Amino acid sequence: MSALEQSSSVTPEYRHVEKVVTPEPSLALEGTILKWYDIAPDDAPVPLAIRALARRNLRDAAHDRTLGDLGDLGFVVLHRCGEDFYFLLLCTWRNENELWETVWAKNGAGDVFFRPWPTDAAHRPTFCVWELGALCHERDAWGEYLCSARDETARKTYLRSSYEGVVC
Repeated sequence: MSALEQSSSVTPEYRHVEKVVTPEPSLALEGTILKWYDIAPDDAPVPLAIRALARRNLRDAAHDRTLGDLGDLGFVVLHRCGEDFYFLLLCTWRNENELWETVWAKNGAGDVFFRPWPTDAAHRPTFCVWELGALCHERDAWGEYLCSARDETARKTYLRSSYEGVVC
């Protein structure tokens, strides 16, 4: 059977839903400025307490230097996946044109904090289809920044440019 005849990537039971990308206030971490995106179903947005916890966990990790050298600019995606599971994706632009990522997660009320997501496999997940909505905007915004004078005005323009809307 050929790969085209198989459909193992998507089960017949799967029902895809729309989610909403919502920009939130930026976060400054030890010299790094990060745009912020919440992604969640329209009828179940990211709770304020979860966002506050995610921000506090990132601030603490930056203060403790456990995140390493992030660079100057980037963005965060806080993605509500289901009822009580959240991915926290910290993405920064490094080496001019590379996107670097740190992935954390919080799985239910039993997880008091966001924790690093294990990445021990050679082939591993990166972004899901909903996260790619924000990522595509960020890729374009960073490309515009790279083609600019890359001065203070250009950095402010990059930081003001955010995506908001439905992703499917």
